[in-house]
Amino acid sequence: MTKTDLNKNEIKQSFIKEDYSIDDLLAIMAQLRNPDGGCPWDLKQDFKSISPYTIEEAYEVIDAIDRGERQDLCEELGDLLFQVVYYAQMASEEESFKFQDVIQAICEKLVRRHPHVFGDDDLKSDLEIKGMWEQIKAEEKSLKGDKISGATSSILDDVPVGLPGLSRAVKLQNKAAKVGFDWPDASFVFDKIEEELNEVREAFDDAQKDKTDAGYSVNSQEKLTEEIGDLLFVITNLARHLNIDPEHAGRHANNKFCSRFSYIEKELHARGVSFDEASLEEMDALWDEAKTLEPKN
Repeated sequence: MTKTDLNKNEIKQSFIKEDYSIDDLLAIMAQLRNPDGGCPWDLKQDFKSISPYTIEEAYEVIDAIDRGERQDLCEELGDLLFQVVYYAQMASEEESFKFQDVIQAICEKLVRRHPHVFGDDDLKSDLEIKGMWEQIKAEEKSLKGDKISGATSSILDDVPVGLPGLSRAVKLQNKAAKVGFDWPDASFVFDKIEEELNEVREAFDDAQKDKTDAGYSVNSQEKLTEEIGDLLFVITNLARHLNIDPEHAGRHANNKFCSRFSYIEKELHARGVSFDEASLEEMDALWDEAKTLEPKN
């Protein structure tokens, strides 16, 4: 056994424990990024290359919650925590901040935004607490803006661009609603949905006129994309008025589709029929059959 092999074995043994702490996780992350004996894949990553995994891990946490699987949730929360540790390690390497700075910042923020718990304010109702939270956030934003030379100010500035489209739409709509830019109630949104749906139909009819074997023209595709986006935005607004999370509704619809389609697959397989052999009418009939077998709310 070579000296190098001995060193690797020592490193390996030092990281094998019965019980781990957050310090151990930080040490493991540092070793993964260590140019001397670290993981080649981890060493190649940067903030941008890791960010898609962060979104994926966050959705896997939500999925575990939706499925009611607590053990899976425990594991997925660990994966999400690892993302935070990953960013902190890379930031530490470039000397911008450390993991302790992340802890410090969130603790200060939580204490600052809960004066009714950690201060002298006596707030009881959810409305009062939410109002104080928003006021403190606005003050923080103002102070942050003062530190940024030439920064423009908008009530929409603090809505992250990287949020999923529907979630960002809700936050943008809520921000605008707070200054009175909103429909009085959900009934007004239905007319807007009809208007946007008609514009999608018009864009589709126009696109059909110049469609070729290669598909729609670039201009037609862009117009359809724009109109579909407008329709999704206003449908999201309806969900917001009805206190429905559109992302949650979308996940529920996806799961329902998977369940019904799986039923079609199972039934076709039981009949010895392939998808190539099955007609659309036959599959539609099985789809309707799957619907009748679902538990009623």
